[in-house]
Amino acid sequence: MIQEIKIEVPNDYSGITLRQYLNLQRDITNYEGDEEATNAALFYHICGIEPQILSQLDTHTFAKIKSQLYTFLGNINFLLQRTITIEGVKYGFEPNLSKMSYGAYLDISKFENMGIDENWPKILSVLYRPIVKERGGLYTIQEYKGWKEWEVDKWYGVNMDFHFGCFFFFNRLYKDLSLAILNSLKGSPEITRNIKSVLDESGEVISQVQLLQGKTY
Repeated sequence: MIQEIKIEVPNDYSGITLRQYLNLQRDITNYEGDEEATNAALFYHICGIEPQILSQLDTHTFAKIKSQLYTFLGNINFLLQRTITIEGVKYGFEPNLSKMSYGAYLDISKFENMGIDENWPKILSVLYRPIVKERGGLYTIQEYKGWKEWEVDKWYGVNMDFHFGCFFFFNRLYKDLSLAILNSLKGSPEITRNIKSVLDESGEVISQVQLLQGKTY
């Protein structure tokens, strides 16, 4: 008996949620070095193809789907989305980071690393808050009063094009700040160990996230 199976393959990261991405990232790490298990995780988390179904696919179909997946997995060139509407509520990105409240800064700084991991939704809950006033391209967001665990869940269903846009905004900001700091220290006897270690550690985290697609391959 022939069974027909419908397989939907996303064309870009707008078809993958943060929840799917984190689950895939976890399995890719666990199965590192095992190509067969890695492929199974990729097909399951992105296309919903169970391992037993995957083993029944003909070679041509398998190769075609894999090629399509790998084509867009390497494209993470997205811009920051300053506003987003979730469940009828419109949220806005912190309008002026230089004037961000000290409490918001402290809550973000509690996280050792700033990457797309399990702590990422908590960071977004600090950076994106409900818009209370909007006019043209300008807006005012709700005063920061701390984030709640239940508020974090909404970010898991948001697609990865949004998340990458936000993350790489900070990636570019990090590079600019790093260059500015190093340039300002020119002529000084030495770079303090603390500043250098912070820059090194931040760069390592960012590189690890950027190389996730390479690990997937």
